[in-house]
Amino acid sequence: MIYLFQLVNGIGLGMLYFLLAVGLSIIFGLLHFVNFAHGAFYLLGAYLAYDMIERGLNFWAGLVLAPLVVAALAALTEIVLLRRIYHLPHTFHILVTVGLALMVQELVIILWGPVGGNVSPPEALSGVVMLGDFIYPQYRLFVIVFTMVLALGLWWLLEGTRLGAVVRAGSESTDMVSLLGIDILKVNTAVFALGAGLAGLAGSLAAPIRGVEPFMGVEALGIAFVVVVIGGMGSYTGALVAGLLVGIVQSIMTTLWPEGARLMIYLGMGLVILTMPRGLLGRA
Repeated sequence: MIYLFQLVNGIGLGMLYFLLAVGLSIIFGLLHFVNFAHGAFYLLGAYLAYDMIERGLNFWAGLVLAPLVVAALAALTEIVLLRRIYHLPHTFHILVTVGLALMVQELVIILWGPVGGNVSPPEALSGVVMLGDFIYPQYRLFVIVFTMVLALGLWWLLEGTRLGAVVRAGSESTDMVSLLGIDILKVNTAVFALGAGLAGLAGSLAAPIRGVEPFMGVEALGIAFVVVVIGGMGSYTGALVAGLLVGIVQSIMTTLWPEGARLMIYLGMGLVILTMPRGLLGRA
Protein backbone atom coordinates (compact mmCIF):
# COMPACT_ATOMS: atom_id res chain seq x y z
CA MET A 1 0.00 0.00 0.00
CA ILE A 2 2.90 2.35 0.69
CA TYR A 3 4.03 2.02 -2.93
CA LEU A 4 0.55 2.86 -4.21
CA PHE A 5 0.56 5.94 -1.98
CA GLN A 6 3.97 6.96 -3.32
CA LEU A 7 2.87 6.31 -6.91
CA VAL A 8 -0.12 8.63 -6.54
CA ASN A 9 2.11 11.12 -4.75
CA GLY A 10 4.51 10.92 -7.67
CA ILE A 11 1.75 11.67 -10.16
CA GLY A 12 0.79 14.79 -8.20
CA LEU A 13 4.40 15.85 -7.88
CA GLY A 14 4.96 15.15 -11.56
CA MET A 15 2.03 17.33 -12.60
CA LEU A 16 3.43 20.21 -10.54
CA TYR A 17 6.80 19.64 -12.24
CA PHE A 18 4.99 19.70 -15.58
CA LEU A 19 3.40 23.07 -14.81
CA LEU A 20 6.76 24.41 -13.76
CA ALA A 21 8.66 23.05 -16.76
CA VAL A 22 6.14 23.60 -19.56
CA GLY A 23 6.38 27.37 -19.13
CA LEU A 24 10.16 27.19 -19.44
CA SER A 25 9.79 24.95 -22.49
CA ILE A 26 7.27 27.22 -24.22
CA ILE A 27 9.44 30.30 -23.62
CA PHE A 28 12.47 28.54 -25.08
CA GLY A 29 10.49 27.20 -28.02
CA LEU A 30 9.33 30.65 -29.15
CA LEU A 31 12.04 32.99 -27.90
CA HIS A 32 15.03 30.64 -27.91
CA PHE A 33 15.74 32.26 -24.57
CA VAL A 34 16.99 30.25 -21.59
CA ASN A 35 15.34 31.82 -18.56
CA PHE A 36 17.33 31.19 -15.37
CA ALA A 37 14.86 33.40 -13.48
CA HIS A 38 12.05 30.88 -14.00
CA GLY A 39 12.43 29.48 -10.48
CA ALA A 40 12.03 33.02 -9.12
CA PHE A 41 8.51 33.19 -10.61
CA TYR A 42 7.68 29.90 -8.86
CA LEU A 43 9.03 31.42 -5.64
CA LEU A 44 6.95 34.58 -6.10
CA GLY A 45 3.79 32.59 -6.80
CA ALA A 46 4.22 30.61 -3.58
CA TYR A 47 4.97 33.66 -1.43
CA LEU A 48 2.23 35.84 -2.92
CA ALA A 49 -0.34 33.12 -2.22
CA TYR A 50 1.09 32.75 1.29
CA ASP A 51 0.92 36.52 1.88
CA MET A 52 -2.63 36.86 0.57
CA ILE A 53 -3.85 34.04 2.81
CA GLU A 54 -2.02 35.54 5.80
CA ARG A 55 -3.78 38.86 5.11
CA GLY A 56 -7.19 37.24 5.30
CA LEU A 57 -8.00 36.27 1.70
CA ASN A 58 -9.24 32.74 1.23
CA PHE A 59 -7.12 30.11 -0.46
CA TRP A 60 -9.05 30.18 -3.74
CA ALA A 61 -8.58 33.93 -4.15
CA GLY A 62 -4.85 33.51 -3.53
CA LEU A 63 -4.67 30.63 -6.01
CA VAL A 64 -6.18 32.83 -8.73
CA LEU A 65 -4.58 36.18 -7.92
CA ALA A 66 -1.00 35.11 -7.18
CA PRO A 67 -0.29 33.62 -10.65
CA LEU A 68 -1.96 36.62 -12.31
CA VAL A 69 0.29 39.01 -10.39
CA VAL A 70 3.32 36.89 -11.30
CA ALA A 71 2.29 36.94 -14.97
CA ALA A 72 1.87 40.73 -14.89
CA LEU A 73 5.28 41.20 -13.27
CA ALA A 74 6.82 38.84 -15.83
CA ALA A 75 5.25 40.78 -18.72
CA LEU A 76 6.63 44.02 -17.31
CA THR A 77 10.07 42.44 -16.90
CA GLU A 78 10.02 41.17 -20.46
CA ILE A 79 9.04 44.57 -21.87
CA VAL A 80 11.43 46.67 -19.79
CA LEU A 81 14.46 44.39 -19.60
CA LEU A 82 14.53 41.06 -21.39
CA ARG A 83 13.48 42.05 -24.89
CA ARG A 84 16.54 44.30 -24.99
CA ILE A 85 18.88 41.31 -24.72
CA TYR A 86 17.24 38.70 -26.97
CA HIS A 87 19.67 39.51 -29.79
CA LEU A 88 22.70 39.11 -27.53
CA PRO A 89 24.62 35.83 -27.00
CA HIS A 90 23.22 33.29 -24.52
CA THR A 91 25.88 34.21 -21.97
CA PHE A 92 24.15 37.57 -21.53
CA HIS A 93 20.78 35.82 -21.12
CA ILE A 94 22.26 33.70 -18.33
CA LEU A 95 23.93 36.63 -16.56
CA VAL A 96 20.83 38.84 -16.63
CA THR A 97 18.33 36.16 -15.59
CA VAL A 98 20.57 34.73 -12.84
CA GLY A 99 20.97 38.28 -11.51
CA LEU A 100 17.21 38.78 -11.68
CA ALA A 101 16.61 35.53 -9.80
CA LEU A 102 19.03 36.56 -7.04
CA MET A 103 17.32 39.95 -6.75
CA VAL A 104 13.90 38.32 -6.37
CA GLN A 105 15.26 35.91 -3.77
CA GLU A 106 16.77 38.74 -1.71
CA LEU A 107 13.56 40.77 -2.06
CA VAL A 108 11.58 37.82 -0.69
CA ILE A 109 13.94 37.62 2.29
CA ILE A 110 13.57 41.38 2.91
CA LEU A 111 9.77 41.32 2.68
CA TRP A 112 8.97 38.01 4.38
CA GLY A 113 12.12 37.13 6.29
CA PRO A 114 14.67 34.32 5.95
CA VAL A 115 12.49 31.77 7.76
CA GLY A 116 9.82 29.98 5.78
CA GLY A 117 6.17 29.51 6.62
CA ASN A 118 3.32 27.04 6.27
CA VAL A 119 0.20 27.38 4.15
CA SER A 120 -2.90 25.51 5.21
CA PRO A 121 -5.03 23.89 2.51
CA PRO A 122 -8.60 25.18 2.19
CA GLU A 123 -10.99 23.79 4.80
CA ALA A 124 -13.00 21.97 2.14
CA LEU A 125 -9.89 19.99 1.16
CA SER A 126 -8.30 19.48 4.56
CA GLY A 127 -9.56 15.93 5.04
CA VAL A 128 -8.65 12.58 3.51
CA VAL A 129 -10.15 10.23 0.94
CA MET A 130 -10.56 6.62 2.09
CA LEU A 131 -10.83 3.78 -0.42
CA GLY A 132 -10.63 0.61 1.63
CA ASP A 133 -7.17 0.56 3.18
CA PHE A 134 -5.96 3.37 0.93
CA ILE A 135 -6.00 6.80 2.56
CA TYR A 136 -4.98 9.91 0.65
CA PRO A 137 -5.15 13.66 1.46
CA GLN A 138 -7.95 15.47 -0.34
CA TYR A 139 -5.78 18.46 -1.22
CA ARG A 140 -3.18 16.34 -2.98
CA LEU A 141 -5.95 14.61 -4.93
CA PHE A 142 -7.32 18.03 -5.89
CA VAL A 143 -3.87 19.04 -7.18
CA ILE A 144 -3.75 15.96 -9.42
CA VAL A 145 -7.23 16.52 -10.89
CA PHE A 146 -6.81 20.29 -11.22
CA THR A 147 -3.45 20.08 -12.98
CA MET A 148 -4.69 17.40 -15.34
CA VAL A 149 -7.63 19.57 -16.36
CA LEU A 150 -5.26 22.51 -16.72
CA ALA A 151 -2.92 20.42 -18.88
CA LEU A 152 -5.82 19.62 -21.23
CA GLY A 153 -6.79 23.30 -21.36
CA LEU A 154 -3.21 24.32 -22.09
CA TRP A 155 -2.95 21.70 -24.83
CA TRP A 156 -6.10 23.12 -26.43
CA LEU A 157 -4.69 26.65 -26.14
CA LEU A 158 -1.49 25.67 -27.93
CA GLU A 159 -3.01 23.32 -30.49
CA GLY A 160 -6.53 24.64 -31.14
CA THR A 161 -6.37 28.43 -30.96
CA ARG A 162 -4.93 31.23 -33.07
CA LEU A 163 -2.46 32.10 -30.31
CA GLY A 164 -1.21 28.53 -30.31
CA ALA A 165 -0.80 28.58 -34.09
CA VAL A 166 1.18 31.82 -33.85
CA VAL A 167 3.39 30.38 -31.11
CA ARG A 168 4.09 27.24 -33.13
CA ALA A 169 4.81 29.27 -36.26
CA GLY A 170 6.99 31.69 -34.31
CA SER A 171 9.06 28.83 -32.93
CA GLU A 172 9.99 28.02 -36.54
CA SER A 173 10.41 31.55 -37.92
CA THR A 174 9.61 34.83 -36.19
CA ASP A 175 10.24 36.67 -39.46
CA MET A 176 7.48 34.70 -41.15
CA VAL A 177 5.05 35.59 -38.37
CA SER A 178 5.99 39.27 -38.63
CA LEU A 179 5.42 39.22 -42.41
CA LEU A 180 1.85 38.05 -41.72
CA GLY A 181 1.22 41.34 -39.89
CA ILE A 182 1.38 39.90 -36.39
CA ASP A 183 3.18 41.93 -33.73
CA ILE A 184 5.75 39.38 -32.62
CA LEU A 185 6.82 41.56 -29.68
CA LYS A 186 3.32 41.32 -28.17
CA VAL A 187 3.31 37.57 -28.77
CA ASN A 188 6.69 37.27 -27.04
CA THR A 189 5.38 39.18 -24.04
CA ALA A 190 2.20 37.08 -23.86
CA VAL A 191 4.13 33.81 -24.05
CA PHE A 192 6.67 34.92 -21.44
CA ALA A 193 3.85 36.00 -19.12
CA LEU A 194 2.03 32.70 -19.69
CA GLY A 195 5.14 30.66 -18.89
CA ALA A 196 5.89 32.67 -15.76
CA GLY A 197 2.25 32.56 -14.67
CA LEU A 198 2.26 28.77 -14.92
CA ALA A 199 5.39 28.68 -12.75
CA GLY A 200 3.65 30.99 -10.26
CA LEU A 201 0.61 28.72 -10.26
CA ALA A 202 2.83 25.70 -9.57
CA GLY A 203 4.30 27.59 -6.61
CA SER A 204 0.85 28.51 -5.28
CA LEU A 205 -0.35 24.91 -5.55
CA ALA A 206 2.82 23.53 -3.96
CA ALA A 207 2.75 25.92 -0.98
CA PRO A 208 0.24 23.91 1.13
CA ILE A 209 2.20 20.71 0.37
CA ARG A 210 5.74 21.83 1.14
CA GLY A 211 5.38 25.27 2.73
CA VAL A 212 7.32 28.32 1.56
CA GLU A 213 10.96 29.30 2.07
CA PRO A 214 13.23 31.77 0.26
CA PHE A 215 15.40 29.20 -1.50
CA MET A 216 12.65 27.06 -3.00
CA GLY A 217 13.11 28.81 -6.35
CA VAL A 218 16.63 27.41 -6.77
CA GLU A 219 15.38 23.86 -6.26
CA ALA A 220 12.47 24.46 -8.63
CA LEU A 221 14.76 25.81 -11.36
CA GLY A 222 16.91 22.68 -11.19
CA ILE A 223 13.88 20.41 -11.44
CA ALA A 224 12.44 22.44 -14.34
CA PHE A 225 15.64 22.08 -16.34
CA VAL A 226 15.80 18.34 -15.63
CA VAL A 227 12.23 17.90 -16.89
CA VAL A 228 12.80 20.04 -19.97
CA VAL A 229 16.06 18.27 -20.86
CA ILE A 230 14.53 14.81 -20.43
CA GLY A 231 11.33 15.70 -22.30
CA GLY A 232 12.97 17.79 -25.01
CA MET A 233 13.32 21.54 -25.32
CA GLY A 234 10.20 23.17 -26.74
CA SER A 235 8.06 20.01 -26.47
CA TYR A 236 4.73 20.25 -24.62
CA THR A 237 4.16 16.49 -24.59
CA GLY A 238 7.76 15.95 -23.59
CA ALA A 239 7.35 18.22 -20.57
CA LEU A 240 4.24 16.29 -19.51
CA VAL A 241 5.81 12.85 -19.90
CA ALA A 242 9.10 13.87 -18.30
CA GLY A 243 7.37 15.67 -15.43
CA LEU A 244 5.41 12.54 -14.57
CA LEU A 245 8.49 10.31 -14.90
CA VAL A 246 10.59 12.55 -12.66
CA GLY A 247 7.82 12.92 -10.07
CA ILE A 248 7.11 9.19 -9.87
CA VAL A 249 10.80 8.22 -9.73
CA GLN A 250 11.50 10.76 -7.01
CA SER A 251 8.47 9.70 -4.99
CA ILE A 252 9.16 5.95 -5.23
CA MET A 253 12.86 6.43 -4.46
CA THR A 254 12.06 8.31 -1.24
CA THR A 255 10.77 4.96 0.03
CA LEU A 256 13.44 2.72 -1.47
CA TRP A 257 16.50 4.98 -1.06
CA PRO A 258 15.66 8.37 0.49
CA GLU A 259 19.22 9.69 0.28
CA GLY A 260 19.44 8.92 -3.43
CA ALA A 261 16.01 10.13 -4.56
CA ARG A 262 17.31 13.39 -6.02
CA LEU A 263 20.46 11.69 -7.34
CA MET A 264 18.40 9.28 -9.45
CA ILE A 265 16.70 12.20 -11.19
CA TYR A 266 20.00 13.70 -12.30
CA LEU A 267 21.39 10.30 -13.28
CA GLY A 268 18.32 9.83 -15.46
CA MET A 269 18.89 13.21 -17.06
CA GLY A 270 22.53 12.33 -17.74
CA LEU A 271 21.49 9.05 -19.35
CA VAL A 272 19.00 10.84 -21.62
CA ILE A 273 21.63 13.41 -22.64
CA LEU A 274 24.06 10.63 -23.56
CA THR A 275 21.59 8.47 -25.49
CA MET A 276 18.99 10.99 -26.74
CA PRO A 277 20.54 14.48 -26.80
CA ARG A 278 17.28 16.09 -28.01
CA GLY A 279 15.29 14.49 -25.18
CA LEU A 280 12.52 11.92 -25.31
CA LEU A 281 10.23 13.99 -27.54
CA GLY A 282 12.40 16.92 -28.57
CA ARG A 283 12.26 18.32 -32.06
CA ALA A 284 15.09 17.79 -34.49
